[in-house]
Amino acid sequence: MIDLKSVFPHLIGILLFVFGNILNVEDIPSKIIFEYVGLALFLSIFITFASILFAKKEEVISHLGKIFLSIIYIVVPFTMMVQIPFLNSSFNYINTTILGVFILIWTNDTFAFLIGKSFGKHKLLERISPNKTIEGFIGGMIFTFIVSFIIANQFIGMSKTQWIVIAGIVSIFGVLGDLIESMFKRQAGVKDSSNFIPGHGGFLDRFDSVIFAAPFIFIYLQFIQ
Repeated sequence: MIDLKSVFPHLIGILLFVFGNILNVEDIPSKIIFEYVGLALFLSIFITFASILFAKKEEVISHLGKIFLSIIYIVVPFTMMVQIPFLNSSFNYINTTILGVFILIWTNDTFAFLIGKSFGKHKLLERISPNKTIEGFIGGMIFTFIVSFIIANQFIGMSKTQWIVIAGIVSIFGVLGDLIESMFKRQAGVKDSSNFIPGHGGFLDRFDSVIFAAPFIFIYLQFIQ
């Protein structure tokens, strides 16, 4: 969507993701690899800034803005999302945590669409996403809270209160993520972020809710440990 022509954003993104998760990998010399990855990350960022010396004056800010927007918007949320299963009292990997998060996101998206399509009359933010309604938003939130009670009884890794809070985060910030993704697509003048998944748009179209919700879930789980 933002038409990146440089390889450095992809390199920085990969290195940042590895740098943020490498300490969770067992049976490797973490300190040594951590230092090497950190050095490569620093050099990649340094070279990125140095490369703008050869760009046209009017493209400098736009070029850097695109690079670091892509990193903050995509790499940082996914780095935090990978950490979510480890955020428990024992700091062991618990797969039901991230599975529950995705179930809540899918529930919110599905019922917001169904209820909005069937009963929606009041637009949520028409200038950005004309199909989203207040009724759909409320309906999605209600069903997300209902499913959080069911999940709390099945996935015992976290308390019922924690799942309810996560349901609230998903309902609010998941919708915000969807709206922000729609805003980006409107600015770029495209319907889908890419043609990566035929009939479903691009990768970001499938993960727009979790991209924005994951950092807030990460912060919440980090805070309560």
